[in-house]
Amino acid sequence: MARRRIIAGNWKMNMTPSQAVELCATLKDLVKNDAVDVVYCVPAIDIVPVAEAIKGTNVNLGAENFYIEDKGAFTGEISAPMLKDAGVKYIIIGHSERRDIFGENDILINQKVKKAFASGLTPILCCGESLALREAGTYTEWIKRQISWDLEGVTADQVKELVIAYEPIWAIGTGKTATADQAQEVCKLIRDHIAEMYDAATAEAVRIQYGGSMNAAELLSKPDIDGGLIGGASLKADFGQIVNA
Repeated sequence: MARRRIIAGNWKMNMTPSQAVELCATLKDLVKNDAVDVVYCVPAIDIVPVAEAIKGTNVNLGAENFYIEDKGAFTGEISAPMLKDAGVKYIIIGHSERRDIFGENDILINQKVKKAFASGLTPILCCGESLALREAGTYTEWIKRQISWDLEGVTADQVKELVIAYEPIWAIGTGKTATADQAQEVCKLIRDHIAEMYDAATAEAVRIQYGGSMNAAELLSKPDIDGGLIGGASLKADFGQIVNA
């Protein structure tokens, strides 16, 4: 079964609403590729203007964060039903910055994955290892543990719709880079672990992205890498080159 590629831009805390609309206009003709799912994961304040700006294009809307309750006294948070109603299709969950800066643990991330599915959103579930884990050689156990915890109670049919993003945290902003072979090794590890947790058909269906700066053509030639979760390059015209790699 050929898996459909998915290239998602993670804008992080960048782009005012007016800048977001300008970026959508700049990228509009550069990201046209009906063979690829293209996603802009944008800050909450940009969701409504970007939803309007991408109407009639091939681009899907994604969000960067949400809380597990539908509504209530949770000042500053945003809910899955709010995102769904605004036109959001994808939601990033478990990004290394949410884990490291904001202290999100795998229990909360698991709750978010299940809430996203219950709300009709497709999770982009992030996993990855630090430099210390990479150098200690224990990264394979770490990543398998993350996947096991984060998907506790998630059904095989849901996992088939899931997107998993492997982020080598040690290669982000450190001057070190992950080779295509290193990325392929971990993406295959993730797929094999899904097969162990569920079955071969589920593992074959789940889409696995590489998260970070990428030599798109080389990485996307690997059998277990189905796309990218792109940071800084998603804010520039370069994003179009990745979509069409």
